[in-house]
Amino acid sequence: MTTGEQSGKAPIVTAEGVTKTFGRGGSAMQVLKGASLSVQPQPLVAIKGRSGSGKTTLLNLLGALDRPTEGTVRFLQTDIGGLSDGKRTRLRRTGIGLIFQSFALVPTMSAYENVEFALRIARVPLAGRRGMAEHALELVGLKDRMKHRPLEMSGGEQQRVAIARAIAHKPSLILSDEPTAELDSRTGLQIMKVFIDLVRREGMTIVLTTHDAAVMELADHVHVLEDGRIVEER
Repeated sequence: MTTGEQSGKAPIVTAEGVTKTFGRGGSAMQVLKGASLSVQPQPLVAIKGRSGSGKTTLLNLLGALDRPTEGTVRFLQTDIGGLSDGKRTRLRRTGIGLIFQSFALVPTMSAYENVEFALRIARVPLAGRRGMAEHALELVGLKDRMKHRPLEMSGGEQQRVAIARAIAHKPSLILSDEPTAELDSRTGLQIMKVFIDLVRREGMTIVLTTHDAAVMELADHVHVLEDGRIVEER
């Protein structure tokens, strides 16, 4: 029984029998081999798996960054694999927030400018951008550091800026690829506290990939990806 089915709620995102093949002919490599996953609203979900197991590939499909070779990915009951490139881009701008392992901040911009720039790209009207950017930075505990540039901040602070950038447009779903991989254990736990607060207080749903046992202990659900399939859930 899947997570969504257990709760009786409609899942926020699902993958059904998803395969993903890169390349063609003799050089083709199948990374996902019929993976299925269902995530209900407002949990913190971790996807665990060895390096090369397909975690990032699955996350990219859930986030409308790529299309499955076979199978279906649905976000709020919409088949996102069947959408045009333009519609998938608009979906990411409004309903999905993406957090990358490398932070991917613009080094010449302050924390505030990095978040505000993302809102500009999402075509949020000018009148609302400042308040939304400041609120997002406040949620991650950086309101007093919003004028600092990335090189003036610690790794944990940079990751919090990246989180603020991902949540500023108030998406329903946050996807994060190995968010604590570049951080020490203490800072990693601080980042997880931010995620937990976003789920509990702001009603967001977060799906992340991880190798970190401490992160898995804090997650509401853990899915194990092995040989291209989800083989275990707790």
